[in-house]
Amino acid sequence: MQTLLNLFRNNIREYGMIIALVLITGLFFILTEGINLKPLNLTNLILQNGFILVLAVGMVLVIITGNIDLSVGSIVAFIGAIAGVLIINMDVPVWLAVVIAIAAGALIGVWQGFWISYVGIPSFIVTLAGMLIFRGLTLWLLDGQSLAPFPDSFQKISSGFVPDLFGGGDFHIFTMVLSVALSLVLIYLEFTKRKTQLQYNFEVAPLWVSVAKIALLLLAINWFAYQLALNKGIPTVLIIVLVLIIIYTFVMKNTVMGRHIYATGGNKKAADLSGIKTKRVVFWVFVNNGVLAALAGLMFAARLNSATPAAGDMLELDAIAAVFIGGASMAGGVGTVIGAIVGGLVMGVMNNGMSLIGIGIDWQQAIKGMVLLIAVGFDVYNKNKS
Repeated sequence: MQTLLNLFRNNIREYGMIIALVLITGLFFILTEGINLKPLNLTNLILQNGFILVLAVGMVLVIITGNIDLSVGSIVAFIGAIAGVLIINMDVPVWLAVVIAIAAGALIGVWQGFWISYVGIPSFIVTLAGMLIFRGLTLWLLDGQSLAPFPDSFQKISSGFVPDLFGGGDFHIFTMVLSVALSLVLIYLEFTKRKTQLQYNFEVAPLWVSVAKIALLLLAINWFAYQLALNKGIPTVLIIVLVLIIIYTFVMKNTVMGRHIYATGGNKKAADLSGIKTKRVVFWVFVNNGVLAALAGLMFAARLNSATPAAGDMLELDAIAAVFIGGASMAGGVGTVIGAIVGGLVMGVMNNGMSLIGIGIDWQQAIKGMVLLIAVGFDVYNKNKS
């Protein structure tokens, strides 16, 4: 028991939010009489929140460097407008329009990253200006009107599903095959990591703790995959989010770039003195955020099946809230990609659950605000305690 308490105490940011997600899901399971965990609702939960999770992945890197980006909601709308004009008005092939839109997102990141890193204007001001600039450009590009509909091939970015290679009919067999394959990979990674730590005489948790942790994780993954298999299988959006989680978790944990991002946010002066080019790090973090915001913009436009001037309104606050709820620190230097995803899921489960039980949008906003306040208060409490 003492081992479990120590493990929880040492990872309170990460485990606290996971426990909160489980408790919130359990609460809405009771309040909705189990509707929130039905296969159809779980699929809708992924489709409704995929673009927010993509934004959260980019935002967590920005916040780890000690900055913030208030413009991503407007970038989502602007990229959707570019895609709409290219595909609907100009008949540009979908694949080419996607490439141009992603490139536009990268250019937006270059623009904002330049002012923040090399001119020294605070990110709050630059991205606040970006919020107004790109919302205005969206209105100009769309002339205040919505463009619709997109072709089916574009809509599949947000509403497509992985085909069942085994032809399972009502039950999506390929989803379970992928789930089992993922389980085997996770078992291999967990015990390979443990073996390596033991070789270098690092302190590791008892074997039964590792077994229990991986067993609970695999149970959750396979149960979730089973629910998806009962509906239409794995949505394309989930594949996009999983790929991003794998890539960015690897980059942040195992590469020099990841260590430089944490060092820049943790203590910028010390990072400068140690030879890290912090301006370049911040610049590329904003370029990366522009690319991910563009991807989210394409997903959002595909889900709406239209490019509209009001798209992405307040999405920046959802992304920022997801990152802070997921355990990132306002001071920078702390945060994880997995934490941001868990924070995004907390917001998504709350939105979905409150809608299912009929809570109005006014109280939904108020409750989400309270959750954000509690999450940041929890961070400040831990910081003062340490």
